[in-house]
Amino acid sequence: MVTRTRFDDSDCPVARSVDAIGDWWSLLIVRDAFDGSRRFGEFQRSLGVAKNILTARLRTLVDGGVLASVPASDGSAYREYVLTPKGKALFPVIVALRQWGEQNFFAPGEPRSRLVDRRRGQPLRPLETLSEDGRRLDPDDTTVLKVPAP
Repeated sequence: MVTRTRFDDSDCPVARSVDAIGDWWSLLIVRDAFDGSRRFGEFQRSLGVAKNILTARLRTLVDGGVLASVPASDGSAYREYVLTPKGKALFPVIVALRQWGEQNFFAPGEPRSRLVDRRRGQPLRPLETLSEDGRRLDPDDTTVLKVPAP
């Protein structure tokens, strides 16, 4: 069995974030949680993922503090998965992936799901990366300050 490379001690926030999420199934689980899925069967039906893979991904997300496993809201013996504050903080990541996908992987007019403001029913404005003083930033406007080698 191949051992997965871990990045949980990396000095790079992107590497640690990817390590915590795990893989694309996990991001789709988080997406579905934002869309209201709470039960194992709901995730399984939506994603079509094998039960063993879903079980492993849900466990990783719970262990990582992204989801919490709670008693079912209807009082049944089932468990439900809810986003924690850490999980809810992934909302801009999901929105950014959605907007990037809309811009790069759909033809004009091609049908697709849409994320809209619940109150007004309008699409969200594109996310922007802003400087502390409010200027819009592009990749050429930023640099990464690396941690010096020991």
